[in-house]
Amino acid sequence: MATKSKIALVTGGSRGLGRNMAIALAKKGIDVVLTYNSNRIEADKVVAEIQSLGQKAAAFQLNAGNVKSFDEFVDKISTYLKEQTGAPNFDFLINNAGTALYAPFAETTEEQFDEVLNIHYKGVFFLTQKALPLINNGGRIINISSGLARFAFPGSSTYGSMKGAIEVLTRYLAKELGARGIAANVVAPGAIETDFGGGHVRDNKEINDHVASVTALGRVGLPDDIGGVVAFLCTEDAKWINGQRIEVSGGMML
Repeated sequence: MATKSKIALVTGGSRGLGRNMAIALAKKGIDVVLTYNSNRIEADKVVAEIQSLGQKAAAFQLNAGNVKSFDEFVDKISTYLKEQTGAPNFDFLINNAGTALYAPFAETTEEQFDEVLNIHYKGVFFLTQKALPLINNGGRIINISSGLARFAFPGSSTYGSMKGAIEVLTRYLAKELGARGIAANVVAPGAIETDFGGGHVRDNKEINDHVASVTALGRVGLPDDIGGVVAFLCTEDAKWINGQRIEVSGGMML
C-alpha cells in the first residue's frame, strides 16, 4: 500500500518565490494547496505543473492581509482536504505571501504601514493561529523573512521591521508548539530576481549590479535558489532544525 503524501499549504504560491516553493515541494513528493491574491490564471498554471509531477494540487483565493476572511478560507481548505483525503488536516504551513513597500522612513504613511503590517505580520500571526487545529502533530511551519531584517537598505524600514517581528514570532511558535512536535523555522532570502515590488531588483540594472557587488557569490539570487531550501525543511532530513533563521542570500552583506 502506497504511503499517503504529506500536504503543504503555501500562501502566495501563484508567482515568484511561492511558485518555486510549491513546485520544489511537489518534487519532494508533497501535495500542495496554494493561495493567490488575484491572478487565478497563474495559480492554475502552477496547479497544472504540480499535477504533471504526479502530486495533487489546488488553488484558493486569499487576501493574506484580510484577517476577517481567514475563518471562511480555513473552512474552504478543510472541506477540500476532507473530500480529497478523508481528513481536514495538512502537514506544512509556508507563510510566503507578501508585497513590497519602498518608502523612506520619514515619508511612510500610516496607511502604507498598516497595509504592510496586515500582510506581513498580523496576517501571518492569525492565519497560523487559525490553521493550527488543521496542522498535523509533527508538522512544520516555515515563515518567510528577508535579509532586510539583518541588514538595512534605505527605503525598507517598514518591510524590514515587520520581517524582524516574524523572526521573533517564529521562535515563540517553536517553543509553544514543541509539545505537538511541530517545528517552526524562518527562511530569509536575500535580494532575488522576481516580479516582486514591480521587478525592483530584477529590472533595475543599477540595483542588480549593486546587490551582486555586495554578495559573496557575486550575483543576485534567483527563485531556484530558495524553493529547494523550503522543501528541504519539510523533509525528514530537516527534522531536528527548529527555531532557526536560515538566510539564503549567497552571502549578501557579510
